[in-house]
Amino acid sequence: QMADPFLYDTGERSHYGCLGHEVQIEYLKAYVCRPSFSTDKAVIVVHDVFGWQFPDIRYIVDLMAGHGYITICPDFFKGTKPWTSNDHWVDFPDWMKNHDPMKVDKEADVVLKYLKEQCGAKKIGIVGFSWGGMAVHHLMLKNPQLTAGVSLYGIVRDTEERYNLLNPTFFIFGEKDHTISLDQIFLLEDKLKQYCKVPYKIKVYPGQVHGFAQLKPEDMRPEDKPYIEEARRDMIDWIKMFV
Repeated sequence: QMADPFLYDTGERSHYGCLGHEVQIEYLKAYVCRPSFSTDKAVIVVHDVFGWQFPDIRYIVDLMAGHGYITICPDFFKGTKPWTSNDHWVDFPDWMKNHDPMKVDKEADVVLKYLKEQCGAKKIGIVGFSWGGMAVHHLMLKNPQLTAGVSLYGIVRDTEERYNLLNPTFFIFGEKDHTISLDQIFLLEDKLKQYCKVPYKIKVYPGQVHGFAQLKPEDMRPEDKPYIEEARRDMIDWIKMFV
């Protein structure tokens, strides 16, 4: 029996009424929330394994929009079934084979085109959580159109060519994440020091587990709340600095 890597309970969650709306962009569905004023700045939010309709991720979209960005969360699973809390972890590796976070380039291009042509966006940042954190790390190596990125607890793969970031990238990790060892984080830091030519930052939040930063306020444990709020502030500050 594999341990459940997501230590936050996705079952008993408080209801969330979203502020945005759903759109169709070419072959992708997406959730979009706009700020109350017009802007040429946008942020793409990359969901975790629970997909683009998961309330926590929509909460993050609304939060970013509240900070003045046209914010969009496309369905990177292209209509296929996301992982759910009722699925069995033994099936997870097979599910991942069909949902590869490194194969998001085409979808990213579709969304970038939409943001530029339909929304008038000139500067576009990206943030991603878990599965989405891996996707962000990948895209920040490949897509120069993304002005800045924040990767939250994306599993780090140790291969040489993952350090030559094109634009400023911030990596957020939880100290007690049992899917990502501190050794991997230190290695990432080491390699970025050697190879990375753009601003980057790595930060580890004390006592935090995988998935900590996307909880809605009413689902937070009091002892985690300061770290969750700090991680979100840091995420938003990084985007504000560069986008």
